[in-house]
Amino acid sequence: MEAEENIKRCPTCGRDGYHSPSVTVDAVAARETENGLELLMIERGPDPAIWEGKWAFPGGFVDYGEDPEDAVLRELQEETGIEGQNPRVFHVLGAPGRDPRKHCVGLFYLVDADIDNEPKGADDAVSAAWVPIDELTKDTVAADHIDIVDILRE
Repeated sequence: MEAEENIKRCPTCGRDGYHSPSVTVDAVAARETENGLELLMIERGPDPAIWEGKWAFPGGFVDYGEDPEDAVLRELQEETGIEGQNPRVFHVLGAPGRDPRKHCVGLFYLVDADIDNEPKGADDAVSAAWVPIDELTKDTVAADHIDIVDILRE
């Protein structure tokens, strides 16, 4: 019991004294069409307002006790209705300030998805669609997801 009493606690939340970032995951699914590369994207809702109406990769927060690979497949299905498989780490973005809500480290996974299915926006996604990569710009893409789009352009 004495060891428990000696643990430094956060004065704001009462948890252990570590002020740690949250982990997010995003599914990067692509398909090649006669018109070029298309990416599976969701249209963001109003949280946070700065990204409302912008395109983003389907994703969200990893739940406590959840494997990030399971989380990315869960988020893909929840937000687009499309089942994914075989997640592979593609890129990591973690600069403080990249998310206005809190410090988030984002794990972007390449995911195999059924490219013939039409996505349907659900959960906190207003809509979902296969979007031609040429239509994705800094002005139409939320946050730093444009960095991932640019890597895919190369």
